[in-house]
Amino acid sequence: IGNMSSKETSLAAFRALASDRRLAILDWLRDPKAHFRPQVDGDLVKDGVCGLLIAEKLGVSQPTASEHLKILQQAGLLQGKRIRQWTFYRRDEAAIAKLKQALRAL
Repeated sequence: IGNMSSKETSLAAFRALASDRRLAILDWLRDPKAHFRPQVDGDLVKDGVCGLLIAEKLGVSQPTASEHLKILQQAGLLQGKRIRQWTFYRRDEAAIAKLKQALRAL
């Protein structure tokens, strides 16, 4: 994640995972077709899930969901993709695998 050290990256990821809502988002995005209704723009798997659908499923306002998504993205656990005026999110499986590896090493 940019010029962050691996320790800083791990700390950011641990902070991101310290929320039940953010854990739920990561879980849902593991199998987006099972957890989200079809969306107008973007493929649920290839492009990711629209932040609006994530807010809807969480039962929170869009700004609240956006904050959770921003934290996950800054921790490197999600990738965002702009399509028109919306941002679509999907898991960064490579970063999640690296984090799991770091956890096992502890």
